[in-house]
Amino acid sequence: MKHLSARPARLADAPAITEIYNQGIEDRIATFETEPRVVSQIEAWFGHALAILAVEDGDGRVAGYAVAHPYSPRDCYRGIGEFSVYVRREARGRGVGQAAMEALIAAAEAKGMWKLVSRVFPENRASLALMARMGFEEIGVHRNHGKLDGAWRDNVIVERVIAANLD
Repeated sequence: MKHLSARPARLADAPAITEIYNQGIEDRIATFETEPRVVSQIEAWFGHALAILAVEDGDGRVAGYAVAHPYSPRDCYRGIGEFSVYVRREARGRGVGQAAMEALIAAAEAKGMWKLVSRVFPENRASLALMARMGFEEIGVHRNHGKLDGAWRDNVIVERVIAANLD
């Protein structure tokens, strides 16, 4: 894949982000969601997400993204972002996820956040490997956390503390 560049996502990226997220929904390896999203649902993220980063391939096409939403509305958790990272099918395994996560971590640190958390299906070995490379710790497993296509699924809980913002 040609040179990758990460940047803050723009509202104009919502159609590409929607397409990538819908691939993740279809593939059944990254989310409990089963209904495809429409662009207006992704556009709504821009009003409340803590950070949305897009990764472009060398042709200027959005190849992946990372987004952090508030973990909880409670004030004591205001510095924690619950994140997701998704990569376009044909771009998987080419560093897009890592570029998205590097940008997300930098954005979180710049915004004063002290932790990023997520949940990953145990079967999603690529995502778990990426999280380990990016310094995330597996801190537990939610057993039978939700049903997907009628089957109970577990989630591995991952987190990364941003030490620079613990002061």
